[in-house]
Amino acid sequence: MGLGTERRLLDNNDGGLSDDPYLSDSDDPEASAILFDADHDHDDTVAPLMLRRLVPRGGQGGGGPSRGDGGDNSGGHCQSASFLPRPDPAMPVYITIHRIRRLVIAAVNDNYTLEELRAPRLDRLVVRPLVDRLYNPNDPAIVYSLLANRVQFLRPRAHELLQQTVNESRATLCEILAIRILRRFHEDHTGRSGLLLLAHILVSGFDPCDAAPEAIRARRPQWAVQERGGHERKLTGLELAIISESKLFIGSPACQRVVDAVYRGIVVYTPLSFVDILPDHYKHHPVSLYEPRRAAILNHHRLIVPRIRNGIELLHFIVLLVLYMLTVTHYGFGKHLAGLHVNTYETLFNVFAAGWVLEQFAAIVEHGWEVHAQNLWSFLDITFVFIYGAYGLVRTVELLISSDAFYAMPVLCTAAPVLLTRIAFTLMPDNIVFIALHAMMRDFTRLTFIAIWCFAGFVMGLLLLARTTGDEKLEGSVTWATITKWLLWIWFGLDGTGIERASDFHIILGPTLIITFAFLGNTLFLTILVAILTNTFSKIISNEAAEIQFRRAVLTFQGVKSDAIFSYPPPFNLLALLIMLPLKWFVGPVVFHHVNVAVIRAVNAPLLLLIGLWERRRIWGGRRGRNSRWRKWKYFAGLNPHGDIQNIFSAEPPPEVMDALEKMDVLSDIVVIDRELTSARSPRPSSASGSGSGTPLSSISVRRRKMSDSSSLRRFEGADR
Repeated sequence: MGLGTERRLLDNNDGGLSDDPYLSDSDDPEASAILFDADHDHDDTVAPLMLRRLVPRGGQGGGGPSRGDGGDNSGGHCQSASFLPRPDPAMPVYITIHRIRRLVIAAVNDNYTLEELRAPRLDRLVVRPLVDRLYNPNDPAIVYSLLANRVQFLRPRAHELLQQTVNESRATLCEILAIRILRRFHEDHTGRSGLLLLAHILVSGFDPCDAAPEAIRARRPQWAVQERGGHERKLTGLELAIISESKLFIGSPACQRVVDAVYRGIVVYTPLSFVDILPDHYKHHPVSLYEPRRAAILNHHRLIVPRIRNGIELLHFIVLLVLYMLTVTHYGFGKHLAGLHVNTYETLFNVFAAGWVLEQFAAIVEHGWEVHAQNLWSFLDITFVFIYGAYGLVRTVELLISSDAFYAMPVLCTAAPVLLTRIAFTLMPDNIVFIALHAMMRDFTRLTFIAIWCFAGFVMGLLLLARTTGDEKLEGSVTWATITKWLLWIWFGLDGTGIERASDFHIILGPTLIITFAFLGNTLFLTILVAILTNTFSKIISNEAAEIQFRRAVLTFQGVKSDAIFSYPPPFNLLALLIMLPLKWFVGPVVFHHVNVAVIRAVNAPLLLLIGLWERRRIWGGRRGRNSRWRKWKYFAGLNPHGDIQNIFSAEPPPEVMDALEKMDVLSDIVVIDRELTSARSPRPSSASGSGSGTPLSSISVRRRKMSDSSSLRRFEGADR
């Protein structure tokens, strides 16, 4: 079935109802489903059977069961289609991944945008039938499998360039399906048990080769570097969402609920990693809810809670910055010991900076550079590591040559812009300007590398031209450094010496090369650079909320550390690397675990004591904290002229007021209209199928609000959305 047939099919079905975010399974009206070819191969390049209507069981008269409010299309609601029986037990991850791949390839065989896939008609014809077919309450790996397929569809492949845009549409469909299925888990399971289930779906590890053939398992590209008691080679759904940049999925309410719980330390678990420098895998704690009153007062696991971890890392960086400022301001001061000029501040800085660099290296190898690069200040950390490495190399050489040499200090001074910028990024990680700057730096670096490559060609051409046909006075005075300086001045519009000396290279070819470079550098390159950076910035600004939520998820995921080296603050991590790591080879895992925990608690005892006392009062006491006297002083409520407006909404009305309001207006009789986020932007059909009045309800879904039995607890469910 071609694209034209598909478009005609969509145009003839305009009366569908959009999926409602808070609609339960019993209230979700469906219109159609997809019929897939049972013998269809699951390769990306096969053109599958797509978008066929599935006749409900019981004939065309609609004798099958309906999931809507009843009636047929003439009544404004579409009758549900019957699907193939779905297995209740959870299937192996390998089978689930390929099942999803086959269904998605069959459903999408053309290029679709996100708005088109979320429009009411494609939502009714494609998305919701696939959600009903794939959703299994007993299979928590379904979301992981969808995100794994999204990663695969987004992976560029040289032999499928013609299918790349189609694969991007399939990846988008996988993200939409993951959002819908995770939302169903969220709606079907409430309370703390629901939070625990959602956390298990997103942060528990799954093996993609679960139940895979032996031939597939034998050629796995990833090797088990470290034994983790059966948890090797496993990835989490949240990690796949980060590396595939599934910002809509991460911004969904269900995912944000888990991210916030992990960030605050309510959900705790032993994270999975690729490589740990100081591994301690004796105990593996599954996903669970943390109760501080039942935990030890010196709980070393709280050091890897993202909110606490971010504060600790900020403190470490402030210490590094202070030692750096003391080192560069006390330049030249010090004592001579054993013939060497020693500066106390410089020594402290070098030791602490070495421990900090070790911490950054451990963060990179823990989940790989692809995940670490999503951090806002990752490029600043790498820049400082290179500067510090160059400083260490030059400082070592000058100490061996002369004790009074200070060639390394100018190298260290170049780190000041990096450190001061990094502290701003750390203090304001949710600032959209810094988020946009991080994204634009990637584009700028990529384009600058291309420009330098082309720039080197002009330098080489002019240098060879001077050696072969240039003026005699150029032979000894012009070098590659001189030519580079002239071209840079032309590029930035500072000086025209290169243009004046162009005829000395060659009467015709010299001016031609330099004028061509001036046009390419000052006109074409700058125009392309401004256009690319403007496009990147506009995309980020237009989706500001999703970008902020994505960066917060990245900080949360990276904040849960698996490596025991992170439990040792710099410079104690250097001692742990020199002492604890060799000790691991001489003692068993049980003895090493007990020794490691004892040392970590001893080193961090004051901090752990403060954390334990603070969390026993605040982690589950958020409601009391919001009404505390301190927060009233924090917001200066008495000095706010509009404080009365905020005050009347700070607490719910008393039960007698709610009962009186309920007698005036019974909310259970009110029809509530919910609209999909993108349905409002989709074109509204000219006529509704099965409704002669042309009602605009084709892009919205209508339902009655279900109220609580207690009149004092009745609420608008969507008030905070």
